[in-house]
Amino acid sequence: MNTRTEAPTGDLVLHRPTAPARQLVLLFHGVGASPEGFEPLGPALARDDRWVVAVRSPFASDLGGGWQWFSVQGVTETNRAERIAAVMPRFAETVRRWQAHTGLDAAQTVLAGFSQGAIMSLESTQAGEPLAARVVPMSGRFAVPPQTAPAGVAFRFIHGTQDPVIPAAFSSQGAQQLQALGADARADLLPGLAHGIDQRALALLARALDEAAP
Repeated sequence: MNTRTEAPTGDLVLHRPTAPARQLVLLFHGVGASPEGFEPLGPALARDDRWVVAVRSPFASDLGGGWQWFSVQGVTETNRAERIAAVMPRFAETVRRWQAHTGLDAAQTVLAGFSQGAIMSLESTQAGEPLAARVVPMSGRFAVPPQTAPAGVAFRFIHGTQDPVIPAAFSSQGAQQLQALGADARADLLPGLAHGIDQRALALLARALDEAAP
C-alpha cells in the first residue's frame, strides 16, 4: 500500500510495509527543500517489508523556502563542523524516534540523504553509537575527513561527476578514507549528472537498500 501519509512533524511516510517490517529507510533532503521532493522515489523504493520515510529538516531555510538542518549562509570549511555538531543530537533523536515508532533498530535502518541530508547522515557515523547499518549519501560529503569506521556500518556514495555544488571528489575521497579505516565503503560516480538524482542514481539507491536487508 503506497499511500502518502503526513506525520505530525512534517515527515512523510512514502511507504508502509504490508508484511512484518524488516527495514526502515529514512530519506533526508537538501537545504531549502522538503520531504515532498522525495515523493517520486517512493514507488521505486517500496518493498513489502520496508518503511520508507522522508524526513523534514527541523528549521525553516534561510534561503527563502524549504527547510534545513543548519544554515549555509556564511558557511566555511572551518565553521561547517560546528554547525553540524550543534544540531546532531536532534538528528539522532529523529532517527531514534522513527526506530521506536516502527519497532526497528539500528541494524535494520538505512540513512539515505541528499546534499545536506547526506552530510548529516555521514557525520552521524562519527558522533557516537551508529544510528544505522548502512548510509547512502547522494551528492554529499563529510564535513571533515572521517576518523573512525563504525563497526557494522556500510557506506554507498552516489555522486554526479558534474555536480557544481558539492564536487564528486568529496565522495571519492570519503569512500577512500573510510576504506583506509577498514570500512565497507564504495563510491559510484555518474558521468554527466549535476546536483540531483536521476534514474541511474535511483537504481543505485534501490540496490543499496536491498543490500542492507537483514
